[in-house]
Formats: sequence, C-alpha cells, structure tokens
Amino acid sequence: MKLVILDRDGVINQDSANFIKNPNEWIAIPGSLEAIALLNQSGFRVVVATNQSGVSRGLFDMATLNSIHDKMHRELLMIGGRIDAVFYCPHSADDNCNCRKPKTGMIKEIGKRFSVDLSQVIGIGDALRDLQAFANAGCQPILVRTGKGEDTLKSNDLPANTLVFADLSEAVQHIISENT
Repeated sequence: MKLVILDRDGVINQDSANFIKNPNEWIAIPGSLEAIALLNQSGFRVVVATNQSGVSRGLFDMATLNSIHDKMHRELLMIGGRIDAVFYCPHSADDNCNCRKPKTGMIKEIGKRFSVDLSQVIGIGDALRDLQAFANAGCQPILVRTGKGEDTLKSNDLPANTLVFADLSEAVQHIISENT
C-alpha cells in the first residue's frame, strides 16, 4: 500500500496563530485539495496527522473539531478526493503525551492501523515538529513552504533527507513522478 501522511494546518488549509476554531476558519490552500485528489487517483491512501491542542485549551470542543474535519471531507469529495483517516492529538504540550508531534506515537499508530512499513511512507508538514515526528518514525519527511514552512526552512535544523517543495501540489507532483 502506498500511503502519504499530511499535517493539516499550513499544509492542506491556511494556518492561524489563533488556531482554526470553527469550520468557517478552515480555508483550503489553493491547489491542496486537488493535490490530495491526484494522490488518490494515483493509488495513494492519504491520512492526516494533526496536533489540535485547541481542544485541551478549551478553544473548541470535539464536536467543533469534527465539524471542521467534515468540511474538509466534503470539499474533497466535491472534487473526487478523499482522506482515509484523520488522527489528531487533542493534548497541550504540557500534557506530555506520546501522540503530540514531535513525538512519534500518532505516526506509529497510523503505521499499525494501516499495516504499513513506515520506511515506505511519506510525511508532509510545514513545521519542524511534523518533520521530526515523521523522520523519527522512519518516514520520508517533506517540508512545504506554506504555513510555517518558510520559518521552518530558515531554522536550518531540518531532519536529514528532508525534501522541500513550495506547496502540497508541488510535493505531490514529485511523489507521483517518483512512484510511477
């Protein structure tokens, strides 16, 4: 099975320093939904792995998080795309859980649930913690320059073998060209 794991905010949709707190604030980055549909059409399963500490901070509840994800799924369906699963960490950094990126718990759980060797999986994110979680779990990390990507690139602290692309569309074009 070919699998790609995507961070959500800053990769699929526009990010906000104030969190995405309701469906109206969830706005797809131009071309991102089409890129996911292209992955699907090329035989890839797509999973989202996202930190959502806004839940533990009381900024939004689980019903609101679900409605945000419902909007993402609906918009994708309208263009022939799909996300096979959404994994999220609702904890704050202070909770010291194993699922919050940069820890690898969420990524390893995806590997287990989809019965896939993580060394064969690509992980795409815009923040250093995404890339660290993907790399430490054995995935191929890809940085997109959308969201926090430009600042992450300037940190000069990327995990070894991290590939860098302008956005999800460019990353997907590369993935498909390498896997056909």
